[in-house]
Order: sequence, then C-alpha cells, then structure tokens
Amino acid sequence: MPVNSGTTDTGTGLSTTDSRRPVTWAPTEQFRTSTRMWDFMLWLGRTRGVDLNDYRELWRWSVTELSEFWAAVAEYFELIGDDLHGPALVEERMPGAVWYPGAHINYAENVLRHAADPALADTTAVLTIEEDNSTQTLTWRELETQVASFASALRQQGVRPGDCVAAVLPNVPEALIGLLATASIGAVWTINSPELSPSATLDRVRQLEPTVFIGSDGYRFNGKELGRLDHMAEVIEGLPTVEHVIVVRNLDPELSMPAGQTAFDEMASHTAAPYYERLPFDHPLWVLFSSGTTGQPKGIIHGHGGMLLEACKGTGLNQNMGPGDLYYVAANTSWMVWNTLVNNMASGAAVVTYAGSPTYGRKDRQFDVLASTGATMFGVGAAYLTLVERTGLEPGTDWDLSRLKSILSTGSPLPDSTWAWVHRAVKTDVHLGSDSGGTDICSGFIGSNPLEPVHLGELQGPLLGVAVQAWDDNGGSVVGDVGEMVITRPMPSMPVRFWDDPDASKYQAAYFEKYPGVWCQGDWITETPEGTFIVHGRSDATLNRQGVRLGSADIYAALEGIAEIQDSLVVGAEQPDGGYYMPMFVVLSEETELEDELIERVKQQIKNRTSARHVPDEIIQVPAIPKTHSNKRVEVPVKKLFAGVVPERAVNFTSLANPEAMQWFIEAAQHFHQKKA
Repeated sequence: MPVNSGTTDTGTGLSTTDSRRPVTWAPTEQFRTSTRMWDFMLWLGRTRGVDLNDYRELWRWSVTELSEFWAAVAEYFELIGDDLHGPALVEERMPGAVWYPGAHINYAENVLRHAADPALADTTAVLTIEEDNSTQTLTWRELETQVASFASALRQQGVRPGDCVAAVLPNVPEALIGLLATASIGAVWTINSPELSPSATLDRVRQLEPTVFIGSDGYRFNGKELGRLDHMAEVIEGLPTVEHVIVVRNLDPELSMPAGQTAFDEMASHTAAPYYERLPFDHPLWVLFSSGTTGQPKGIIHGHGGMLLEACKGTGLNQNMGPGDLYYVAANTSWMVWNTLVNNMASGAAVVTYAGSPTYGRKDRQFDVLASTGATMFGVGAAYLTLVERTGLEPGTDWDLSRLKSILSTGSPLPDSTWAWVHRAVKTDVHLGSDSGGTDICSGFIGSNPLEPVHLGELQGPLLGVAVQAWDDNGGSVVGDVGEMVITRPMPSMPVRFWDDPDASKYQAAYFEKYPGVWCQGDWITETPEGTFIVHGRSDATLNRQGVRLGSADIYAALEGIAEIQDSLVVGAEQPDGGYYMPMFVVLSEETELEDELIERVKQQIKNRTSARHVPDEIIQVPAIPKTHSNKRVEVPVKKLFAGVVPERAVNFTSLANPEAMQWFIEAAQHFHQKKA
C-alpha cells in the first residue's frame, strides 16, 4: 500500500506535505474500498439511508447517533442473541449507562459462531508456535469441540453463572479454551501470567474468591523449562475458596495428577454438544486488574455484550481484521493486550499463541515469529520496537514479512525515531499505527483506521464510537495544546463496575472525580487542528515547571539518538518547602560513564527538541528502571518517594516486574531528604 501520489520525498524514506508532519503510510483507493469499514459505510447507506464518504463523516455519525451506531455494529456483524433489535443505548449517563436492557447474549457463542461457517469451520483458528518454531493448529471446529468438552466438565464440577474461574497460565491455547468455556457457562474469568510472584498473583486473584483454579506444570522460556508446580501450590494455598484444581500439562504430558487435581487435556477431550448460556447484556465476562503500583490492584469487570460490541468495532472496523487474517500479539496473559486475541477472533480472524521469550536467540525474535506464522497483524508494546531499533538489526531484511499488513504499537508513546525505523528496517508499506486505550475498557480511545494517512508521531484520530476530546482544567475543549483526555459520551465496554465496590465509590473516583459525568482517562494528549492526536503520557505523572505542565513522554522522545542512554525515567516532585524537584534517572550502556560531556549533551538535546523548562534539575545514573509487569515505567511511586511519602505508602512491590530496581530509588529518596533536612 504505497503512499498516495501528491506527496513528496523527504530524503528519509518518508513522504511529507507542505504543512504537516511526514506521511508514513497512506491507503490507495483500491485498498480503501476493499476494507470492512468501507463496506460498513456502504451497508449503512443501503440499510439506513446514511450517506457517508470518509472516515471523519463516519466517526462524527458514530458519536452523534451513538445508539444507532452501536445497533448497526451488532446488526452488521450478525451478532447472535435475544432481543438485540431494540435501541442499543436506553439510558445515557456516566457512570451507569444502560445498554440493551432486555437483551441476552453470550460472548463465547459469538466468538465461536465462525465454527458454524462452512467457509471457516475447518480453517485455522489458533496457531501455536514454540521457541524452536514448531507449530500446532486448532481449526474453528476443533476449538469449539474442545471448548464444549471443557465447559461440560466445568459444569459437572458445579460451576454456575457468576462463579469465578481463575487461571495462572502462559500464552497457550488452553488459556483461550478456558476463557471461552468459562464464558459459555456465564462464569467469570480472570487470568494472570505465571511470571508474577505468588504474592502478586494472590493480591489480584484472592479478591475474587474463585471456586476453580487452572494452573500448569510449567512452560519453556528462553531455551529453559520453567517448572511451576511449586508456584501453583503456593497460590492455591492462599485461595481457600478453591474447590477444583485443573492442571495444563505443558512440560510433561504424562504427569500424574494427585488427588483433587484434574488434567486439563482430559477435561477437553470428551464429546459434548456446545451450549451457551445467554445472559443479560452486562453480565460479567472477565475481571482485569489495574497495575496496582500504589495500592492493591483494582478488579475491573467487563460485560459480555459491551465487550463483544467493542471487539467487533475495534478489530473488525478500525483494525480491518477478519477471516483470512492472522493476529499475533507480543503479550503475557497479565496484560489486557492478551485479551485482544479473543477480541480479534470475534471478528473472524485467526490468532497466534506464543509462550516463549520475546528475545529468544536474538532481539528481533518476534519478527521471526511473524515470518514463521505468516501473521498479517502484529500487536506490540512500543518499548519492544525501540529495543530492536537500538540493536541495529533490520528484521525486514532477515525475515519474510510479505504477509504482514499492519503493526499496532501500544503501551506507551512510540518515539519518532522508532516510527521511522519500522518503515525503513521492517517494512516500507506496513500500516504502523499507535493506539492509546487502557485496561479500563480493554480497547482503545484514539488510534488507527484504514481510510486515512498516518503522520509521523501522530495517532490517526478518535476511534469509532469514542467521543474523545482534550480538556483544560475548567472543562473547556482545547485544540493544538495539551489537555486531559476525556470521553464525553458512554462506551459499551466501559466497566460494568469494580470488584468489591458496592457503592461505586472507587469507580467514581477513578474516572469521574475531576469532571463529574465525564470520563477522565488520566492521559495528557494534544488534538491537532487536523484531528489527529499526540499522547504525552500519564497526567498523574505530569511534570509542572513554573505552572507549565509538561509530558514526560516528550522528554523520553527527546533522548532519541543518544546511544549511551539505554533507558530513562523522569519525575517531578513537589517539596514540603514549596519547591519543585525534577530529576532524570538514566541507565547507561556498558562501559559508559556519566561524565560532564554526556550530561551537557543530554541537557542540550532536551532543550533543543522541547524547551528549557523540560531540562531536568539533575541527571542521575541508576542500575535499572522499575517497570510494571506490562513493561511500563513506574513514574508515580518514584515521584511520591521524592515528594516525601514513606515507601510503605508509595510503592506496591508485587506490582513490579523487577522490584529489586525500586530499592535503589527508596534509598536515593531517603538520602535526598536527609540532605535537605
């Protein structure tokens, strides 16, 4: 999909227009008119008399005629359920919007409806690849058969609608089978990665009081077998409500089951007729968890109907996924991005599961996976792309990426240099988009679409059905300046509620405290005059110099090209004396010293690429940057430490992937305050 004519070459491999940032991808007319989104617009004209000609017209209609739009999504994707023909949105308020009050639906039934399609039933639904590149497949028909068998076995164990099934599994097909089987019953699913410590796992799962636990004997990672039976035993010991334990035999297919435990493969190998419990539209589907960096992780409940609508809209329309596509996402099961596997399946796409190391053998291992599987779409954290960029590797030269059509970068803002590197070193005509959303909705707010060009460093625009704006502190819309990301009308995938929040006070405080009745996501964004967006980072970690608010992401982006800096973290901490302290912590490459010349070069580059206000007070070398389990920088706890908050209140160690890294910051903050005393 080459860049449209009418653009000019900048000499960097990208094209540009006179007044905009360079165009990195643009659809041809032939591609635009072949997309599901284009077909959806034509269908709207035929069935509803709505004449729409481009993405912006479609988006405006989707947020102006909100109820009609979501009803159209349900009808266009031929979703299965009872009483889905009434208005989609009956009561509009936030929180507490009422969607399809009389409808009954089942998420799993709609994902697996493709098994009844003669054109898809015997095609691949799930392709599993190992570190040695060996593969196994499940067809849609085989997947439905195993889901039906496993669900029947769960019912025989007494699992009923509303019960909780908790899993600690890597990214393996059994995790997908377990989710779909649980959903088919109407029980509530939750999953965590086995790389989380037992205590971190219990911080999450114990809240839900599960009756069934699914674990594994281990998995292969980075060339080694990692046993998890001891880990599983420790977790189970902390879950007194568990009545049944199920074990996925990844490492030893002949592993004997002790009393009280059942092998997953045995439960999934019987003959049983598929049966799907049709449930109220907002019946709980799964529980995802907030990062929990400053307290106990919050359980976020999504409903069957809302998640299904969002899945079809997001993957089927905005991402242009469907039958014939193969989706691979580089995510462990603790990150909401893993759930996008089943969301893509809802649109008819097949998916790849991979439990191995993302850097096994070499740093660009993920591109080997893409080539070996023939994946058409790659979902990945921005940090991984930057990691590969810094190695100097050129995946597009070494791997056959001819089937790869699109890359969805998420998790954090994508630096401009990495954006350009993807088109230079991975694939020139790949549709690289950066999306911004969250665990909160298990989807996106702003991001990609297949009908418009992509400009370097910019998110293409608001996603369909998302009434997003940037607001100032007074609740006024701002364009061309930094503001809070807000959503002014409901989305069906907004949480049904939080777990253990009977009066909705936690839910209210999380999103609606700053602007009553309007969802505030906690991200700083800029909406450009052209309707694209730039994300600056979390607003709760916002830097504030002399009354001017700054995004930490802008400083990280300014460090591009300084090879000596491998990682960085910047925080701004208000001081008890009224002062403001803004240090930047850096991890340096091997054998690099933090000398005056490097410090000055870093400060000058930040100043030149942003402003003098963005230059930190100090640049401090550290052994490592603390990260969450989804590989995000942990800014707020570090900010609190340097603001004088005691470690016990500032940091939740179980939320960290590398808790040992935080110890350095605790000691440094204590030393900082001692010097000031």
